Amino acid sequence: MVSDILVKEGYIYGGWRKTINPADYRPRDTERTRTTGSVGSIHSEDTAKSVGMRGAVVAGVQHLDLLPPVLLEAFGQKCFENGTMSMYYTYAVVYGEEVRAVVQLPPKGVTDVQVEARVELPNEQVVATGTVSLGSPKEKSYLQSQEIKSSPPAELRILKGLEVGYEMPPKDVILASSELKNRLQFLEDTLGWYSGDSPWGNAIAPPSRLHGMMAVILSVHPDAVGFFGATEIRYVNGPVKTDVSYQAKGNIIAVGVTSRTEYYWFDSQLYEKDSNQLVAEMRHMTRYMKAGSPSYPEVPAGS
Repeated sequence: MVSDILVKEGYIYGGWRKTINPADYRPRDTERTRTTGSVGSIHSEDTAKSVGMRGAVVAGVQHLDLLPPVLLEAFGQKCFENGTMSMYYTYAVVYGEEVRAVVQLPPKGVTDVQVEARVELPNEQVVATGTVSLGSPKEKSYLQSQEIKSSPPAELRILKGLEVGYEMPPKDVILASSELKNRLQFLEDTLGWYSGDSPWGNAIAPPSRLHGMMAVILSVHPDAVGFFGATEIRYVNGPVKTDVSYQAKGNIIAVGVTSRTEYYWFDSQLYEKDSNQLVAEMRHMTRYMKAGSPSYPEVPAGS
């Protein structure tokens, strides 16, 4: 991480970082020739363009890694202990575009506080919008304040059979320090605490890795191209550390339909196995494109 954070006119600006597409296994300093990504996914250039995207899409959760350096400036290291980042992804970014995190400067001396946050492109196009907080502010987070609706089951095609209340069987997870070190080159921004000792002992997990640890595994197999719509990570007794055994639990809280997509929301929790202590929580939304899906033959690919 390069220390190029700027505080100006009531906001904290992170440094510009090039986006990474881990599905393409391309480090940040490698010249781009052609982004192929995972065949059949939104991270594949051909697939992404077939559903109307500009190119191979970078997963929204990748942008969460831009926030910690800025949050350390705003809140200090407690942002990993009882902080929250709550972001709604608003614009799809492709490999190599530059992005930065922007966080409203919190008032001094306040321990339970929430402020605005965003990720943006150099042309000021907002990539993600939401809130970040420390402690237990009285305001709801950005995603917690959203009205989350389900649609009648009869309207579902892609996610037919997925029901609100579905509970994922508990899954044991562990992030090995060796695995994390191999993935650091794919983060949009990083901290020394991800690769070596931290104030909490072990190295700690960056936000983007928490999604995989806490994701609800579905019992259905959608026949459409999916992409992330929103993510909230809340540290309750954080941080999440490497080489520690955890157990994840979660359930579906909404399944619905829009004019262009079907979607589901889930809430999940991460517990330390030895103590059964709640460490972190996540709320997440994934969308599936109607365009090009066999379930929607009336919606042509690329529409």
